[in-house]
Amino acid sequence: ILKRSLPILSDMFVKVHKGCLSNSSEADETQGPPVLALCPGQNFQVSVLVSHLLVARAYTSDVLLQPYLSSWDELVKFMESLGPMVSLISKEIETKTAIIRQLALLSEKGPEEEFVPDMHSGNSENSQTAVKKFAGYSQDTGAYHSVRSMIWTELNRGIVDFHHQTDSGCRTLLRLHRALLWLKLFLQKLAETPTAGRLRSPSDLCREAYQNTLSHHHTWFVRRAAELAFIALPERGFFFRLVCVQNQEELSVVLTRVVNAIGEIYDRTQKALEENGMLDLP
Repeated sequence: ILKRSLPILSDMFVKVHKGCLSNSSEADETQGPPVLALCPGQNFQVSVLVSHLLVARAYTSDVLLQPYLSSWDELVKFMESLGPMVSLISKEIETKTAIIRQLALLSEKGPEEEFVPDMHSGNSENSQTAVKKFAGYSQDTGAYHSVRSMIWTELNRGIVDFHHQTDSGCRTLLRLHRALLWLKLFLQKLAETPTAGRLRSPSDLCREAYQNTLSHHHTWFVRRAAELAFIALPERGFFFRLVCVQNQEELSVVLTRVVNAIGEIYDRTQKALEENGMLDLP
């Protein structure tokens, strides 16, 4: 079944870049909103992010890990564009995506070599190599092909520890999952246009989104460091330029599409983790 599905997924990715696919999986190709264009001069590309998020959808309830992690690569670029303080948070994200990629590569070599990744050495060259190798590996029906296949594999091999911290793929995914909710809520708030009154600053919106999500899982020291980082966030005009729009109305259209695409991936991941009792892994 998976082999027959791969050409379909590949065709979906091509259609995204040709302008035939909208954020809605139910949208008609000719009637959906136009695909987001590349934004010249920007490292972060919202169109690339949406493309990866769309391709990550597998069947009706699963998430393909390779495009999911590629989505995070683009979100890391987004965070890095917000300044050096926020980029400190993005480094932690990169560490976690590297863990899952390395686990996938190790799983090819056999169980005796799995689940011992060294992702804390700071070797960015090794991380980049893992990204390239994983992109090719993910085309196969491997243990780390999707969220559900990873969960099934690690549960059956006794890798997931419900009482102690480990570098299992499932625990690492949970941390990424929580961070995704923070970014989703921040972008959702940034897209809102109040009927009356002034637009709130991105700094306030990001801090509020953080307080409602990630802060519940962080120590006091981490919370303080994060809130200091949010103070230095750029003003709203920066976000207009980041995604090549002219005003709040256009920004709202773009970010709503991003939020919808993130929401679909978040909901699928949430369901898979919840079904397996993994929402509170230490």
